[in-house]
Amino acid sequence: MLLTIVMMFISTVGFSQQRTVNYNLSELLSSGKLSATNRTATQLSDKEPNGIKISSAAGEGAVWLNGVKFSNGIIELDIKGKNVEQQSFVGVAFHGLEDTKTFDVIYLRPFNFKATDSVKRSHSVQYASHPDNPWQVLREKFNGKYENAVTPVPDPDNWFHIRIEVNYPVVKTFVNGGATPSLTVAKLNDRKNGILGLWVGNNSGGDFANLKITYSDKD
Repeated sequence: MLLTIVMMFISTVGFSQQRTVNYNLSELLSSGKLSATNRTATQLSDKEPNGIKISSAAGEGAVWLNGVKFSNGIIELDIKGKNVEQQSFVGVAFHGLEDTKTFDVIYLRPFNFKATDSVKRSHSVQYASHPDNPWQVLREKFNGKYENAVTPVPDPDNWFHIRIEVNYPVVKTFVNGGATPSLTVAKLNDRKNGILGLWVGNNSGGDFANLKITYSDKD
């Protein structure tokens, strides 16, 4: 009986273990540990020494962290887009395949943060699953289920903080330290692990810094 209790305790402790890693994106870039798809990445100014700037271009793009695989846990970082209609889509791709075309993504549209139109505000944060369920498909089939307004509302021309909690199959997104998630969804695929990157949408670039990942041992 005592052995059983001890083994249960060990199992519980092991399951609850977490590991947090801070990633200096600037150093990863300079050491060749980032790979860009349809974009280029450059160093940010001295004000954000551990961040990078992703260029704008037609189509979607991403900068992937070489050798980094993410399953369950927490992804946190600071992002800066811009308040320009249809030219600022910035977020995080995760649970991706090596083809860099298959992944989940949480991204934000800063130009909708403070829109006077309530419908546009409800399109501020978005979940999508590429390639089968991009935003167009989700909005047509499940209008309002995979996107939402953001609370508290950030300055669309300034840095904001995003926290993505992944506990398969549930994904929660918090913005600027909000106590409640701005978006809670269930993943639309059975992938539980994969590559991770910084994502930008059509005609969009952005600044990314202070990436921190807390890895959970839950599979």
